[in-house]
Amino acid sequence: MDITYRPYIDPDFEVLIERIHPPRVCIDNDTYRDCTLVKVDSANKHGMLLEIVQVLTDLELVISKSYISSDGGWLMDVFHVTDQQMNKITDESLIQYIQEGICVIRRARPSIGEETRPTLMSIENKALEMTGMDRPGLMSEMSAVLAELGCRVSAAMAWTHKSRAACIIYVEDASNGEPIRDPCRVAQLQAQLENVVEAHHYDNERRSVRFTAPAPGETHTERRLHQLMAADGDYKTCCSCCGSDDDIDDDDVYGQGRHYKAKKKECYGTHVKIEKCKETGYSILTVRSRDRPKLLFDTVCTLTDMQYIVFHAAISSKESIAIQEYYVKHKSGRPLDSDDEKQLVTQRLIAATERRISHVCYRNLYFSPIGKQEKLRIHNSTCLCRD
Repeated sequence: MDITYRPYIDPDFEVLIERIHPPRVCIDNDTYRDCTLVKVDSANKHGMLLEIVQVLTDLELVISKSYISSDGGWLMDVFHVTDQQMNKITDESLIQYIQEGICVIRRARPSIGEETRPTLMSIENKALEMTGMDRPGLMSEMSAVLAELGCRVSAAMAWTHKSRAACIIYVEDASNGEPIRDPCRVAQLQAQLENVVEAHHYDNERRSVRFTAPAPGETHTERRLHQLMAADGDYKTCCSCCGSDDDIDDDDVYGQGRHYKAKKKECYGTHVKIEKCKETGYSILTVRSRDRPKLLFDTVCTLTDMQYIVFHAAISSKESIAIQEYYVKHKSGRPLDSDDEKQLVTQRLIAATERRISHVCYRNLYFSPIGKQEKLRIHNSTCLCRD
C-alpha cells in the first residue's frame, strides 16, 4: 500500500500572512478621464475576489472593465468603476468606505449610511427562505399569513427564473419588534406557509419553506438567492444561445451537451464557451451576454459557490455586450475535464446571468405585511419579478 506524506500547515498560517500583508487599496482618479480605477493588492484566499466585487456592487457602482490576477497566492486586481450616472468616484466618504470595506473584509464592515449599506442577511431576525413555482399573488398570500400570525416583515427580496421563484423574508414579532425565538411559534409559521406554497403546486413538484436561525457571520442576501435557485434546479433547462454577432461568427458554443454554430447577428443571448489551455492547465471560460449591473458579481458568485478558483480574468463591455473571460481550476487543482462537468458549469453560468433580467423590476423590495405595491400586484394578477 502506497503511503503519501503531506506537509502539515498550521491553520493560523493564513491569518498570519493576512496580518503581515493586509490588502492595499488604491483609488486612482488621475489615469482615466471617464472612470475611477480601484486597485487591490493582497494575499489571496478562496472567496476573496467575490468579497471585493461584493463591496463594489453593493454600492451600486458600475464596473465597466476588470483585470484580475491571483496566481501564486497573491491577488492583484484592477476595476474600472463609475457611479450610476457614469461619473467618476469623487466623494471622499465613499472612497474611504471602499478602502475600508475591502481592507476589513475579515471583520465587520463600516457603515456610512442606509443608502450605501451592503445588503446582508440579518444576524438578528429569523429569515424565511422559500423556493417553489412562481405564480401571481404568492408573496401577498405569504405576507398575509405572517401578519395574521403576529409577524412583521422587516425586509424581503425575491427572484424568479424559468417559472421558479425564490425569496428571503426577514420577520420579527409585530408586538415588540423583537426576533421570534419560540420554537413552537416558528414551527407553526413554517407549517402555515408550507400550506400557502403547496396550495397551487402539482403532485411531486419540488418546493421548500424553512426558517433559518441567525447566523454567526454575514451571508449576502443575493448570494443566498443564487444558492436557493441553484438548489431548486432552475438552471437545468438553460442552454447557450444559438445566435451570434460578427465577433464570434463560426465559434462553437457549448451548451446542453451540444455545440451550436453561430447563425444570427446582433444576438443578445448568453453564450458560454469552455476551452482548455494546455500550457497552463487552466480551463478558459468565456461568457458573452448582454451587459447589466451586478453581472460580474453574479458570475463570480456562481464560480465561487461551485468551488472554482479564478486565477486570471479579463472583463470588458462593448456597447451593450459584456465579455468575461476566466482562467479557472477547481479548488482541488484540476481543470474542467468531463462533458457533464462542462455542461453543468455552462448551465449554472447562464442561469446566473439571467436571474436578474425581467421586463418588470421592483428594486429594494422592503414592504409592510400587505403594502400598496403588493395590493396592486394582487389586483392586476401579476407575478413578483426579480429585484
